[in-house]
Amino acid sequence: MTTRSLSTIPVDQRYYEDYVVGAAVDCGTIEVNEAEVLQFGQRFDPQPFHADASAAATSPFGSVIASGWHTGSLMMRLFVQHYISSVASLGSPGAAELSWPRPVRPGDVLRVRVSVLEARRSRSKPDRGLVWSWIEVFNQRDEIVMTMKVLNVLACRNPEAPLA
Repeated sequence: MTTRSLSTIPVDQRYYEDYVVGAAVDCGTIEVNEAEVLQFGQRFDPQPFHADASAAATSPFGSVIASGWHTGSLMMRLFVQHYISSVASLGSPGAAELSWPRPVRPGDVLRVRVSVLEARRSRSKPDRGLVWSWIEVFNQRDEIVMTMKVLNVLACRNPEAPLA
């Protein structure tokens, strides 16, 4: 399978037809901020190693780590800015295979890469297509800190084209 880059097509011009199997996008980077990690943890995931620096110091992690849901939110920012179409996205009915194999720490710089795994037109609603994508989130040491398979629904550029 050869890999094509979606990067040559602006996110505001992408439609279902552009998401071909093997296409990939490097979605840039985002730095993890300690104050945001603690705020997110305190508000949404108040486990001590996410929400309290003193308690986190005595945890098995030795310091504050980001909630997996915070990591997912940071990923989502880059996913929306650089991968999913801003003109054709019709949402997502779900995701699968979510994992956080390594902790994310304040100061980490996360990089997101997304690849198209599967794409098919909807038979019941042929004006749209279904795209399964594989998301990988790496830290600055190129260690995977999050992976997820996600399904997105995208409008077709040419909804009148016959189904393949």
